[in-house]
Amino acid sequence: MDQQIDGQITDRSGARFVLGGASLPLTMPTRMYVCGITPYDVTHLGHASTFVWADVLGRVVRMTGTDTEVARNVTDVDDVLTRTAVDRGRDYDEFGLRQEFWFDRAMSALHVREPQHTPHARHHIHHVIALAAALVERGVAYEREGHVYFRGGGLPAAAGLGREQALALSAEYGDDPDDSLRDDPFDVPVWRPSDSSHPAWPSPWGPGRPGWHAECAAMAMATLGGVVDVLAGGADLEFPHHAYQVAMAGAATGAGLFARRQFRVGTVGLEGEKMAKSTGNLVLVQDLLQDTSGAVLRMLLLDRVWSQGWDFRSGDIELAAQRLEELYVAAGRKPGSSAATSAVSAALLQDLDVPTAVSHAIDAGGDAARLVIRTLALQ
Repeated sequence: MDQQIDGQITDRSGARFVLGGASLPLTMPTRMYVCGITPYDVTHLGHASTFVWADVLGRVVRMTGTDTEVARNVTDVDDVLTRTAVDRGRDYDEFGLRQEFWFDRAMSALHVREPQHTPHARHHIHHVIALAAALVERGVAYEREGHVYFRGGGLPAAAGLGREQALALSAEYGDDPDDSLRDDPFDVPVWRPSDSSHPAWPSPWGPGRPGWHAECAAMAMATLGGVVDVLAGGADLEFPHHAYQVAMAGAATGAGLFARRQFRVGTVGLEGEKMAKSTGNLVLVQDLLQDTSGAVLRMLLLDRVWSQGWDFRSGDIELAAQRLEELYVAAGRKPGSSAATSAVSAALLQDLDVPTAVSHAIDAGGDAARLVIRTLALQ
């Protein structure tokens, strides 16, 4: 049986699950919200890294005997998606579904487990409206000319950011800090009116569409409740997206707390620049899968510190393939010692230390290697 220490579920050896330098409370089930995709383009290696690591986090939680409940959203109401669909002569919803299909194929090839919930923004418009109404009622949002703005003036300082840096990040992620209707440049739309070029739904403030941060807050609360155990996403989402999502959810529920832990995966770069659709410096998963197995790509993404950013180089794939082959050979050896298996478990429970776990497994072989292959889905 699993033990409980101070209300936290531990593995059978009594070791706690440490994530990001602090113990991760493992509730039953452990609820994880993974910030998913805006389906306007195909999946690149940077996106894949986030989803593979979130998948591994869930698998290691389940290794302790604790169930998980995972929601990974699809932001299929978004101005970038709408513009891209128009440019390609498609309706935004049909275009989004097509891109989502290719994303799902990539995740399957990378052995990413399907989440229990895949909320789509267009199915949760009424939850965004309810969120906006709650925020207005609590005095942390205000209505102006069909917009509902969330008061976010204190969030940059809370995130440890200076004003100019926060303004640059807000603009980079599609916000308009120069909007004259706002009381503060860091107030963001929970709801905004739509013209004929954007999708629209009826609301108490007139026809319109939700804001990005509000969509994730509403979808998370609708699927997993007012407090989640883990909020997962790329490190580049820390501000503004996660900051506003957490603040909106906490303000709406009155709990003040939305995520017990945040799991921000390091970004993947190419030639010194962050891999991003907006810059076009992409390494596409579907291209890599033409010549490389999903297991090798998982090893490429996982054999490193999850929170640190890194630059992709083509030679990394061959190194990952060699490392995986060594692990397979080790798994074919005799069972090995229980101490080696315990060392592998301890490494995974100590901040998802995959490189140490893999090294232990290759050295010891047998059951330890098979545990790593099974837990990390490297088969």
